[in-house]
Amino acid sequence: MLRLSDFDYNLPAELIAQYPLKERSQARLLVLDRKTGKTEDSVFRDLGRYLQPQDLLVLNDTKVLPARLIGQRSSGGKVEVLLLSQGAGFEFSCLIRPNRLKLGERINFNSGKICAELTDRNKIRFFAEDLSQIYSHGVMPLPPYIKRKVTHEDSADYQTVYARNDGSIASPTAGLHFTGRLLGKIKDAGVNIAYVTLHISYSTFKPVKSEDISRHKMEPEYFEISPESEGLIKNARARGWRIIAVGTTSLRVLETYAQGKSQGHTDLFIYPGYEFKMAHCLLTNFHLPKTTLFMLACAFAGEGLLKRAYQEAIDKKYRFYSYGDAMLII
Repeated sequence: MLRLSDFDYNLPAELIAQYPLKERSQARLLVLDRKTGKTEDSVFRDLGRYLQPQDLLVLNDTKVLPARLIGQRSSGGKVEVLLLSQGAGFEFSCLIRPNRLKLGERINFNSGKICAELTDRNKIRFFAEDLSQIYSHGVMPLPPYIKRKVTHEDSADYQTVYARNDGSIASPTAGLHFTGRLLGKIKDAGVNIAYVTLHISYSTFKPVKSEDISRHKMEPEYFEISPESEGLIKNARARGWRIIAVGTTSLRVLETYAQGKSQGHTDLFIYPGYEFKMAHCLLTNFHLPKTTLFMLACAFAGEGLLKRAYQEAIDKKYRFYSYGDAMLII
């Protein structure tokens, strides 16, 4: 049995990045070679050194919605709402803090310019004419370990430069380090680039509560692979070229595609023991302990090897989590 406690590690709080770097591609890059077990310290702007002509870089082009809204109860109390998914009309599944509102209670946003009512314990319905009217009152849903207020700069900083398909409540953070210039340089070197879409939902961050991790269930998340990207993936596989997943979400799309699906929903939960069928390399950020993201990285690199690499990153004071540094597992 794989135990939840096996995927824990201690991280000094000061290593949790609270702000992004001013220059995205200046992030540090820890390169981990699975064959030799060796690591190398690098900088993300030099990623091209580790790529080869004809490699296929697969990126998730989902776009983060400003899904965090701050409202006010009729009693005057503050309410924080995170919109998770849209149902019929303008009803949304959501997370609400505090969660002691009564059914039918109204919440006002932006001094009453728009309002909603609680229709179920974790559902609200907006009185709105279109989605833009709702999201115009929201801000970027930064993770709770970023202990500061959301700024105007986060609207761009927490979005990849290639984001184009609205639908996520979190950023595919491995891609945050790319600039348009760096992507152009990589493409000019003969590396192929394919874009897939996976809309990141609360499922990705849902806490694993069972000590036996195999009992954890991922909730479905929508994904799709365009015909153009599917062609690039098929061509790379047929020719034996390396496929490099940028982020855990891109990796899950690729592994779901290996099961015969190019569009729909995936609830694929990857943890040690999983046999990878598509990806040869993984570019990713450093993940929280006891999360499905950390378990996926352990599955890809090998649990012992990844834990040693994480400890090295801690010792060398790499920056962790969403706005932190990156790791390339080859």
